[in-house]
Amino acid sequence: MRRLTIAAPLLAVAVAGTLSAAPVQAGTGRPVPGMDNCAANACHFDVPPGTYDVRVRLGGGAAASTSIGGETRRSLLPETATEAGRPVTRGFTVNVRTPEGEPTGPEGTPGLDLVIGGSAPALAGIRVTPAATREAGSGRPADGRIRTRQIFLVGDSTVCDQPGDPYSGWGQQLPQYFRKGLSVANYADSGESTVTYLADPALFPTVQPLIRAHDLVLIQLAHNDKTTDEPTYRANLETLVAGVRARGGEPVLVTPIVRRWFNADGTLDNGTALLVNGLGVDLPAVIRSVAATEDVPLIDLTAKTKALVESLGPEGSKAVYLYNEKRDNTHTSVHGATVYAALVRDELLALRLVPRGLVRVG
Repeated sequence: MRRLTIAAPLLAVAVAGTLSAAPVQAGTGRPVPGMDNCAANACHFDVPPGTYDVRVRLGGGAAASTSIGGETRRSLLPETATEAGRPVTRGFTVNVRTPEGEPTGPEGTPGLDLVIGGSAPALAGIRVTPAATREAGSGRPADGRIRTRQIFLVGDSTVCDQPGDPYSGWGQQLPQYFRKGLSVANYADSGESTVTYLADPALFPTVQPLIRAHDLVLIQLAHNDKTTDEPTYRANLETLVAGVRARGGEPVLVTPIVRRWFNADGTLDNGTALLVNGLGVDLPAVIRSVAATEDVPLIDLTAKTKALVESLGPEGSKAVYLYNEKRDNTHTSVHGATVYAALVRDELLALRLVPRGLVRVG
């Protein structure tokens, strides 16, 4: 296990949190010890479900390289190198919820849990505060701060916060690409189709009331619609879009990541790879059609991942998926999920759905 350097002399810190049972609102927290909540390579903050800004000071007397993960194996801050004696400050916003991973999974550990990683981790200070949240009927929080925008994820096992190695969904890796002010709330769940996501009370009926004005809701459901006919699939996508808009949110349709299923000529031009279901429904094509008809932004992740996997070839693409570990050509490794999350980030920028200043690039 790597040893964490805690460089306390560099910064005296405090952590503010709200210890009530209700979701937190900005400005209602009271200070509790900061670095006192950290030991070895982990920090725990006894806060209720809500959205939190985390500000960290990284580095120390020696050169260091530190990353931060949290909750159910989410990547929250990419590995950051620091020179000896030159600490840096970084910030991110994290969604704390119960259950903390998949919506139909175990509840997890109450509060906010962070894991300090990297090749030579050094944490000099940390501060956790409730993120700015909008009061009902107003455009800004009561204290005048700009409200934190949520990016909700509606999806399946290729998107979700996977509970254990070697699996990882791209939604699990997406938070590391955003700075303080954008929060990823990943409500993707393994095994779900458009049919089950709408029907299960723990899924869309739970997500929809949480959506606020201008929140983004990324929808990628296709892998498990294996026997869904085209009219039903189309209607379900339209229902999801309408449900997001009814709350003032902004839906974004996402075509599914490809399966790693090569033809002899080295292409993925087949129904298995490109998500044509057992009834012959070209699911990505229906998503594209609904996006055009309903005037919804589209992230064509099928096209993006197809191009990437074909460029890597049958051998190079094994590391993106779990072929070597599980002979799995559908689910991604941590590496693959990180690469695919970057594709989603780039498309959000290209579509101007998120401000560039809140995005980590490179």
